[in-house]
Amino acid sequence: MTEPIITVADLSKSFTVHRKEAGFISSVKSLFYRKKTVIQALADVSLSIGKGEIVGLIGANGAGKTTLVKILSGIIHPDSGSVKVLGHNPWHRRNSFRSNISLIMGQKAQLWWDLPAADCFLLLREIYRIPHYAYAERLAFLAETLDVGKQLNVQIRRLSLGERMKMELIAALLHNPGVVFLDEPTIGLDLTAQKAIRSFILNYRDQHKPAMIITSHYMEDIKSLCERIIIIRKGGIVYDGSLSHIVSDHTPNKLIKVRVGDTPDDLDFSAVLPPELGGFTDREDKNIEFTVPRDAAAEAATRLLCALPIEDLTISEPDISTVIESIIKEGR
Repeated sequence: MTEPIITVADLSKSFTVHRKEAGFISSVKSLFYRKKTVIQALADVSLSIGKGEIVGLIGANGAGKTTLVKILSGIIHPDSGSVKVLGHNPWHRRNSFRSNISLIMGQKAQLWWDLPAADCFLLLREIYRIPHYAYAERLAFLAETLDVGKQLNVQIRRLSLGERMKMELIAALLHNPGVVFLDEPTIGLDLTAQKAIRSFILNYRDQHKPAMIITSHYMEDIKSLCERIIIIRKGGIVYDGSLSHIVSDHTPNKLIKVRVGDTPDDLDFSAVLPPELGGFTDREDKNIEFTVPRDAAAEAATRLLCALPIEDLTISEPDISTVIESIIKEGR
């Protein structure tokens, strides 16, 4: 990994929630005494992200993803721990920090609906004090890459959802930020628009090398964009590593699927493989599944080919979405 531009060490954050109780008497009591509940949003979180990395931040609702992004972007400050983003403490909110980050939220718009995108971009040019030549060059590049040049002078409200999202991306990247936070960047988009947004994000990363953090419930976003993922569960990190290795790191088995020819009706498929090579999982007509240890998959396949009239055989990994869901739920 390149030299980190985001570092987090032993970060913790909790919130105090005042409980409301139903009933008239309880409401009166709450005027004098309110019950409080402390929620631990983040606990001892440590991570680092280098220049040019795209990191997927994954977790169930309430796991702490949004809290972490808000701390990194300076919206809230932690209870304890240290955070450095581009050399700054984010919650100090210095202009030199705020002018070098960007937050793109698929569910919230930052552009003005009654104005054309071109007018919105001119205002952002003034806010970020972008030189005229740099502004023209960046806008031309972004508009051409996203194929929205003809829509720049159309009111935001008259654009399709996919076109509006592309304009939001342009608005967020005009000032060439060093750190980009993307929260559900493809939510609600059709498949064509999702593919275009993902392709653009990868191209932009390759050319400008910002550090990017993506939160998304669409596994296709994560699989297409992120080589590294961080899984948060109940405020703590339960996995930080390569997306390509998560299956091998967390699942000891592979799945062998076979299609057989004519076999006796009383054939016991569970006895075809010895216990140390796995076992029968499921059967649907002539399609049978066996779960086998990862390091014994080749030997198990050989045994099956010798023991059964096999017409087709495939060896596959467990579905990556299923593995991640298991880690999120069980923390393993």
